[in-house]
Amino acid sequence: MTSTPPRDSTPDSGGPLLDVQSLQIAFPAGRGVARAVDGVSFTVSRGESVCLVGESGCGKSLTALSLLRLVPPPGRIEPGSRIRFDGADILTLDDERLRDIRGQHMAMIFQEPMTALNPVLTVGDQIAEVLRVHTTLARRDIWSRTVDMLAQVGIADAPARASQYPHELSGGMRQRVMIAMALIMSPKLVIADEPTTALDVTIQAQILELLRDLRARTNMALLLITHDLGVVAEMASRVIVMYAGRIVEEANVAELFAAPAHPYTEGLLAAIPRLGREAERLQTIAGSVPPPTALPSGCAFRDRCPYAFDRCASEEPALVEIGAGHRARCHLIAEPARRADRREVVRT
Repeated sequence: MTSTPPRDSTPDSGGPLLDVQSLQIAFPAGRGVARAVDGVSFTVSRGESVCLVGESGCGKSLTALSLLRLVPPPGRIEPGSRIRFDGADILTLDDERLRDIRGQHMAMIFQEPMTALNPVLTVGDQIAEVLRVHTTLARRDIWSRTVDMLAQVGIADAPARASQYPHELSGGMRQRVMIAMALIMSPKLVIADEPTTALDVTIQAQILELLRDLRARTNMALLLITHDLGVVAEMASRVIVMYAGRIVEEANVAELFAAPAHPYTEGLLAAIPRLGREAERLQTIAGSVPPPTALPSGCAFRDRCPYAFDRCASEEPALVEIGAGHRARCHLIAEPARRADRREVVRT
């Protein structure tokens, strides 16, 4: 099998595999633009598992699509944004070099396999196409590797399944086909956008276990997009929380669960169902994520925040370092007594 690295630079083994800086994604809105992703910066190291978390509308999926330059028009990645992958500047690559990276070095597992898979091609043909594009393997070897990959992702009777069409497979099997397609070239980074959405709990657990096992065996980096902090607890070493197009908190998973700094993160954690919890109803975060065309002044979360005070309406908080590898965007970091006072009021 042949494999061509990004050709505009030499891979930098000492730096992060993925380095995103000041990412902005804008859509036309009247006479101006609406920034659905605004100033997002993060890194993913080789072999690391990072989760990007937030409700629908927070900008998670757009951020993921931008990494492969797949932002749907009329959206665009704004000047000043930077995406570097394994030493290559993704935003300046020509189409040929970008194709070298897509599928071969960076791959994506999309949220809904029934719409991502081609209904008129067998699943085997769709996986084999990745090998045909990126290798010079003989037809027989391509099919052999395709069937072997289906077996590796846990599909029984892989030779027969490879000759079936997507509609002939269950939802869980279609998701495994998407994973096989993403992993067939042993990429350095896999982006998984809500890979367990619409699957039942048993199949969800199997898919997550499969991703964990494959990451451990291949040392691939994993960027997992999810709204489910229960999934984060199982999968992540580091968590990035997004709200209204911006990062509001980032920390390693243990610290985030033990001491969330942002009220939005606190609310997401409180909403996780727990066995033995005595409360009659699950906690929720009131309201919804504001659209990028109607963000409130100051802090974008203030209308939903139980700790909001005057400063939150007049001044947007900065993303500040509060510990090793832990940063958050909230005025409460400078005034922690306000959170303690509010909790005391709620308890009494």
